[in-house]
Amino acid sequence: MTKRRMHVAVVGAGAFGGWTALSLLRRGARVTLLDVWGPGNSRASSGGETRIMRGSYGPGQPYTELAARSLKLWEKNERKWKCQFLHRIGVLWMAAGKDDTWELGSLEALKEARIPFQELSQPALRKRWPQINFSEVEWGIFEPESGFLLARQSCQAVVDGFIAEGGTYAQVAVRADSLDSEPWKSLSLSDGSKLRADRYVFACGPWMGSLFPHTVGSSIQSTKQDVFFFGTPAGDPRFDEANLPVWADHRGRFLYGIPGNQRRGFKIADDTRGPSFDPSNGERRIDEERLRLAREYIAFRFPGMKDAPLVETRVCQYEQTPDSSFIVDRHPRAEHVWLVGGGSGHGFKHGPALGEHVAEMVLKDREPEPYWRLARFRA
Repeated sequence: MTKRRMHVAVVGAGAFGGWTALSLLRRGARVTLLDVWGPGNSRASSGGETRIMRGSYGPGQPYTELAARSLKLWEKNERKWKCQFLHRIGVLWMAAGKDDTWELGSLEALKEARIPFQELSQPALRKRWPQINFSEVEWGIFEPESGFLLARQSCQAVVDGFIAEGGTYAQVAVRADSLDSEPWKSLSLSDGSKLRADRYVFACGPWMGSLFPHTVGSSIQSTKQDVFFFGTPAGDPRFDEANLPVWADHRGRFLYGIPGNQRRGFKIADDTRGPSFDPSNGERRIDEERLRLAREYIAFRFPGMKDAPLVETRVCQYEQTPDSSFIVDRHPRAEHVWLVGGGSGHGFKHGPALGEHVAEMVLKDREPEPYWRLARFRA
């Protein structure tokens, strides 16, 4: 007699949901994946063009090891699908000597995870990247095998791969009525149908709090994040991805950037959390003060880009938890329901490894890791 396959419904086809669905499918489950606006859509935290792939995370955290596993899985699936999403142009962390605790704390974790890195002095930094003004930077960490990921494109590829391997996908909304307040046996969908499964995984990004107001609620908040793309000087290749790595700078505010991708311009963003934002109905217009700060910074750190024209803008959002760590936990009143979210601006890169981890827990009824449980917000 053939053993019946467990049926798992996954709600949300972003980085967390898409990779979880694919991992469940590859482990023998029957999987139905749902998303209201489609993988990598403009409202999603996993939308947009690029995300950073890096291993540095400071001291005392699980994310460097998770990033190391994800690096392997990104490469493995790129070979399988015969396409490239991870561009290994390197990641440079600029460290100020008076406040470099975070960078110093990253070194041991990088060693343990076997993520290649170099410690570079300020003279070495100046010699290697003369187009950067390293004022107030005393040393740096360079991760040569890290870089950036294509976000929207890879979300779609994961869903395409999921379907090709036998998964079922539908673009449809899940009705939120009573998901968090009373027992239910099936999902009510916007097309009038119902979906019943053995297990349910909700990976709904910034919508988790509204779907589960009692269980998640304000433990995930959506914040507005402005992203700017500046045009590089004509005929000047110094600020293209062939000559400049992804960079991150903890001087004052935490700013980061990605050069060149698909000729979109020089990307710069401020990691400082913005105001609260409605991911469904908020209008995605940039803040002029944030643009002013970006121009001021780029003129200081990249003098050759002073007065560069703004060629594109984007507004996305973080799905932010109070401690910037993920949520991976069972619903406290429904053992068959799993909640996965809280990417907090750094979750995208971890999609393959986190999906693998969640699939193992769901299929084998394993206990969640304590550092990702919801109980930490109620302590």
